[in-house]
Amino acid sequence: MNDLIKGKNLQDMVLNELQASGETMVSMLNRIFDPIPVPIILVGKDTRVIMINQVFADFLGHPKSEIIGEEVQKVDKYSRFPYVFKNKKSEIAWKHKFENGHTAIVHRIPILDDQGEVLYGFGMVLFQNVEEFKDIIQKNKLLESELSLYKNQLKEMQGAKYSWDNIIGESERMVQAKYMARRAAQSNSNVLLLGKSGTGKELFAHAIHSGSNRNHNPFVKVNCAAIPAELLESELFGYEEGAFTGAKKGGKIGKFELSNGGSIFLDEIGDMPIKMQAKLLRILQEKEVERVGSNKTTKIDIRVIAATNQDLKELVQKGEFREDLYYRLNVMSIEIPSLQERDNDVEGLSYSLLRKLSSQMGKYVSKISVNAMEYIRGHNWPGNVRELENVLERAINLTESDSILPVHLPVYITQNTKKVAKGPIRTLKDVIEDTEKEAIARCLEYTEGNKLKTAKLLNISRSSLYDKIEKYGLE
Repeated sequence: MNDLIKGKNLQDMVLNELQASGETMVSMLNRIFDPIPVPIILVGKDTRVIMINQVFADFLGHPKSEIIGEEVQKVDKYSRFPYVFKNKKSEIAWKHKFENGHTAIVHRIPILDDQGEVLYGFGMVLFQNVEEFKDIIQKNKLLESELSLYKNQLKEMQGAKYSWDNIIGESERMVQAKYMARRAAQSNSNVLLLGKSGTGKELFAHAIHSGSNRNHNPFVKVNCAAIPAELLESELFGYEEGAFTGAKKGGKIGKFELSNGGSIFLDEIGDMPIKMQAKLLRILQEKEVERVGSNKTTKIDIRVIAATNQDLKELVQKGEFREDLYYRLNVMSIEIPSLQERDNDVEGLSYSLLRKLSSQMGKYVSKISVNAMEYIRGHNWPGNVRELENVLERAINLTESDSILPVHLPVYITQNTKKVAKGPIRTLKDVIEDTEKEAIARCLEYTEGNKLKTAKLLNISRSSLYDKIEKYGLE
């Protein structure tokens, strides 16, 4: 289906029909759509409901008279029509949870004029009745589970999910890391990604493979810390039938053979047992692999991308990591900076994550208030990008609007933000006034400008609040 429905000709046809019949638009739309047993809604470009048929009104649990003319997000606060209008792209067969708790598969389609501007939004819920839909959902969950498994296996065998466009950041350290990664992608040399947990090492591994001449071949991921040591060998190298008790009939192909012609990403390489390190070194040197229980070798063509949050040099000195393997892997070494070192990237990264999470969660949240962003920028982020993503996901779940406010952030962020002293020592009066101004601004933001409620929360009189608002220029 075309993403954009051209609407001017349709609009002209409808208007001509109305003039000929003497009907109002609403009455004609009701006459057309009320008999249809499929929930249908028509929304104006101002996001107010123009028409909703009876079956949809019954589904939402409100009389049609209370819905017509209301903003669509007041009818269903989780509606994504504002997002669809902004992007001018259809959302076909999206899973949507309504405010009343019902879950359905829906279409949302923007109707555009010849200039590409939004005229209306058309929505449809795809089910016959609730009980039938619940049964479909149960079957769909089983199907989704199986499909997810197959999708993950297919992605593992056919390629990487992310590219350079997914790596957000223009800070000096990040630009340098991306430059080194792009250079590494153009070679067949092994790559070693260094960085703290949550900095995005896996993202870089995907992008390096996607940007290489191996991008049409497999990209296989292995977390060396997540697989028990006794299973790691058979997982990496595969095994022959009867190699050990419980071995599958026909044997199993290992991760290295699966990645032949492509790239293998060995995450948490610092946790690989010494015994396995020796076998990995042999593969890197000889470019061949031997399955467990076999005496035959198979030639392979792979590029290894390894990653660790540990200091491999220190592990070498302790005798916990082979020095010869370290030098084999450390051909193209790339240090991924922590979020603490990327202060200028925090805001752009936050909005990028917000768009991704909003789309995934089916909840339209597009803004972060100035005060909330100050707290986000001021936090140290020891958990790096992973921590930032978790905080934003929590905030999206808590907010009732399209904005994230300080109240939606965890207390440990709003109370323990780093403070940077600039300039000379300030007077106590100035410090107190700044604190008072910030408290009033935050409370006004929380109450959405309701001064009576703000005064009550701050435990001051309304006249005192008005004086302070004028004093601090908060109107």
